[in-house]
Amino acid sequence: MALGGEKNIGKRGNPREEGEEAVEKLRIPRKGELFGVVEQRLGGNHIRVNCEDGHTRICRIPGKIWKRVWLREGDVIIVKPWPVQSDIKADVVWRYTKTQVEWLKRKGHLKL
Repeated sequence: MALGGEKNIGKRGNPREEGEEAVEKLRIPRKGELFGVVEQRLGGNHIRVNCEDGHTRICRIPGKIWKRVWLREGDVIIVKPWPVQSDIKADVVWRYTKTQVEWLKRKGHLKL
């Protein structure tokens, strides 16, 4: 909450309303990537994900995501299936916030 004459400043120094989250340049799955929903945490850096193509995959969380982002059950993510065992295993590429998921649904990108 801004006090006095202070403005709520966003990441790039632009004023914004409270509770508003920037949904600019949102990451969309590229070729070979799929939307998925975290089904279960398996310990370490592995999770079970229900993907949009109907397969349930065991996904590995790479170090650059694992150390910075907390994945919970129900989170919407982007996964990239492995070249070998593509129906069983994949890597996590991106995680969306709740606001971003709502935007994806409104725009018709997400059908989960």
